[in-house]
Amino acid sequence: MEKDRRDFLKIGGISVLGLSALPVFEALAQGKDPKAMPDPRALQATQWAIVVDMKKCWEEQEKRQCKDCILACHKVHNVPSIPDAKREIKWIWQEEYKHAFPDQANEYAPEQVKDHPFILLCNHCSNPPCVRVCPTKATWKRAEDGVVMMDFHRCIGCRYCMAGCPFGARSFNWGDPREYLDPQQENPEFPTRRKGVVEKCQFCAERLAVGLQPACVEACKAKALVFGDINDPESEVRKILAENYSLRRKIELGTGPNVYYII
Repeated sequence: MEKDRRDFLKIGGISVLGLSALPVFEALAQGKDPKAMPDPRALQATQWAIVVDMKKCWEEQEKRQCKDCILACHKVHNVPSIPDAKREIKWIWQEEYKHAFPDQANEYAPEQVKDHPFILLCNHCSNPPCVRVCPTKATWKRAEDGVVMMDFHRCIGCRYCMAGCPFGARSFNWGDPREYLDPQQENPEFPTRRKGVVEKCQFCAERLAVGLQPACVEACKAKALVFGDINDPESEVRKILAENYSLRRKIELGTGPNVYYII
């Protein structure tokens, strides 16, 4: 009875607001909580993917040692800059070809490919092993768009996901990462983590929810990073892949990585 009374008062208050409140009124009439409704600006896909054009990326690196995508990602997500390489936290990073593609590297590869670093990040696999091994479901794959997510509050720091990921895309906080953040640069809109928690790239799920592209894609002046629905034949990522030969990391493992590289 009390619930019915509250709903009546809500609807009565909305009526006073006029037609501008119709979407909220309709949500209440259907028994939905307006606060939980998705933002109408949200970007949608059945499987998000990124295409990285390394030719464009290398050209920009040669001009000015560009790391815009890394800096933008780490700034938006409060990723700490830790000097100790054994304790570093990384969501996007650079790696040599022989380490990025150990199964495809050979001594006869073009010098440009061997000598230039590749941009690496979580592959948001179609069949993510990290999800299968997580005992608390702190990491999971979203059914609606394939993004492999992390719930920092549910993570118990067992690091099973790190052992399960064949791409080294997850970092563990051995200490309090907040000690390495500049209070003047900290982004208050994204949660900071704590000691004993694993973290990684989440394809900027919080930005997708309000209609924005991932921070790395937005920051890339060379347009070397392209984001889109890999299942949509009309998407830009599909059109680019149809016109260029591409590589994916360790595809023989069957994880189905959704980051593609054009070299």
